[in-house]
Amino acid sequence: MIDFHSHILPGIDDGARNLEQSIQIINEAKEAGFTKIISTSHYMENYYECNEKNRKILLEQVQKSISGIELYLGNEIYITNDIVNLLKDGKASTINNTRYVLFEFPLIQTKPMNDKEVIYRLIENGYIPIIAHPERYPFVQEDPDYLFELADMGALFQANYGSIIDMYGIKARKTLKKILKEDLISFFGSDVHRINQVYTKMPKIMKKLKKILPDEQIIEFTEINPQKVLNNEDIIK
Repeated sequence: MIDFHSHILPGIDDGARNLEQSIQIINEAKEAGFTKIISTSHYMENYYECNEKNRKILLEQVQKSISGIELYLGNEIYITNDIVNLLKDGKASTINNTRYVLFEFPLIQTKPMNDKEVIYRLIENGYIPIIAHPERYPFVQEDPDYLFELADMGALFQANYGSIIDMYGIKARKTLKKILKEDLISFFGSDVHRINQVYTKMPKIMKKLKKILPDEQIIEFTEINPQKVLNNEDIIK
């Protein structure tokens, strides 16, 4: 499996604090059956601003310290009107230097005013937007059909594994089930930040997923589509 969303690089966001923790988290991933992890450290203007060059150095250091898992560079970018400039200036990163950009909305009650503007700017500049964990946003929980508006613009969506076991509350789980039924999800990610958070719970998570999704769709979300992104290939919905 390929983990599409993780915070494994040490000391640059609210994820792993040091190299030792990074290694422990990655070893948990290996034991859970993952063979590749996309590192999507937060990029938030004026808060988490480790640039692409320095994140590459950290990724190489972590990669040399582990075995059995391949690591790839990305970001989880906090929504901003300046997102295209951040990417072009080498501050924030696409996933594995492809067209695909993972970004997040604020976890608040009202949807951001610039949601569609940011998606439009990304697509206009040749990028493919992927919105992280839509099931967690209160405004999506209140109106899941809102995601169809963004999907019609060309946005894709990545769900968190933990949502299926109430890691983010009952509303997140119910919303995830609804948007899975509507075929709005293309990827799953752990969104792992620390030891013993998600990877050690994967047997329980996969058991739950297999009750609501056919095996071929689970493979699509956890292996096929993530690999297409790494290869810069198109995702057909």
